[in-house]
Amino acid sequence: MADALTPRVRRGYALGSVATGTFGTVPGLLLLPYLTDSLGIAAVVAGFIVFVPKAWDVVLNPVAGRISDRSTSPAGRRRPFLLAGGLGLAACFALLFAGPTGPPALAAAWVVVWFLACATAYAFFQVPYVAMPAEMTLDQDERTSLMTWRVVVLALAILLSGATAPMVVNAFGGEETPKGYRFMGVYIALVLVVGVVGAWRGTRDAPEHRVETAGGSLRDQLRLVAATPPFRTLLTTFVVQALAVGTMLAGVAYMADDVLDDKGASTILFAAFVGPALVVTPLWERYARQRGKRSGYVAASLLMAVGMLGVWIAPTGLPIVLYVAAGLTGVGYAGGQVFPMSMLPDVAAADAERSGENRVGVFTGVWTAGETLGLALGPALFAGVLAVGGYESSTSGSATTQSAFADQAIQVGFGLLPCLLVLASLRFLLRYDLDERSVRVD
Repeated sequence: MADALTPRVRRGYALGSVATGTFGTVPGLLLLPYLTDSLGIAAVVAGFIVFVPKAWDVVLNPVAGRISDRSTSPAGRRRPFLLAGGLGLAACFALLFAGPTGPPALAAAWVVVWFLACATAYAFFQVPYVAMPAEMTLDQDERTSLMTWRVVVLALAILLSGATAPMVVNAFGGEETPKGYRFMGVYIALVLVVGVVGAWRGTRDAPEHRVETAGGSLRDQLRLVAATPPFRTLLTTFVVQALAVGTMLAGVAYMADDVLDDKGASTILFAAFVGPALVVTPLWERYARQRGKRSGYVAASLLMAVGMLGVWIAPTGLPIVLYVAAGLTGVGYAGGQVFPMSMLPDVAAADAERSGENRVGVFTGVWTAGETLGLALGPALFAGVLAVGGYESSTSGSATTQSAFADQAIQVGFGLLPCLLVLASLRFLLRYDLDERSVRVD
């Protein structure tokens, strides 16, 4: 393969998923319970708090992409942003859970400010990071291989952070007290530093196929990106599925604590959901080479939907059935990451080849804004389900027994609603029609 990347570059790039996987997981998993069960903030208000700072990225991410498109740094068009944005993210995350515990208005304001700071720093890490594959290689199969490495590390990061962050919280006081959350914030900040520095150093020898930066205003570039049919259909599919995953992640702690009445179940659920990706991701790559990326994305989405349906109908008295269904969901989720992540640079590269101008940063800025919006809406949507179900918030040091209707609402938000969202996304995915061999450069 004429445009192959070295294993060192592949591994180095994949390390960035330690940061993206960790920050994409932990707030969605623990921030809502922190607000409702530690700070005593009502579920509807907590959902709004979780959503607003993330929604800021919908505006900021395309701007960050445009700024990185115009970068002329000798260290690389995108790489300097990885270090600055990533280290800023780690510092802000440590502060996010270190605020006052009362009164609720003051505690809520602290979370909003620092979560907004996290979202800002993350935009300037994530957007350049996601843009890099389109410029690192011009070969589509090589991009799929690169994404395979990335998704394996992503799965490890999600498994590590999602399983151990609640353990740290419980080890230092539990979910009803703020002390455990503060220790967890520092711990996750250190994990973020490892991923950020690893990606920055690991990609220092990566090739960079530069195309002339597109002219015109950001609005002009956004208009052109929006007028690209393969991108629109792919983005819509991915955003709807991000919403489904965000909703499901937000329900893990509630499912474990309130429905299963077992705090340790959150770790098992996470392992069941993420663990399969470590095994099946290379198989999804092989599927893509043999049958195409769109076909694989459809198959993965269907598996994910079936698993989510199984999570909903699984009897709570038999947790093993729930864990198996979560594992099947994880098999589909792995493909639901590999395929769109490798299809995005295909779309951006096809546009660059057609136009002769670089809009990769704008494409990825819009993409990551959509992903962030979906993941942010997930906890907000789940919080709405909690409110409808009559979920009762609690303050530090106290716990509340929930009604049977509230438990049913948790199960609907954790399984049925995500399943319906994934099925709805297939309507858009089936319209994706980019020729997977049209932009190959051998």
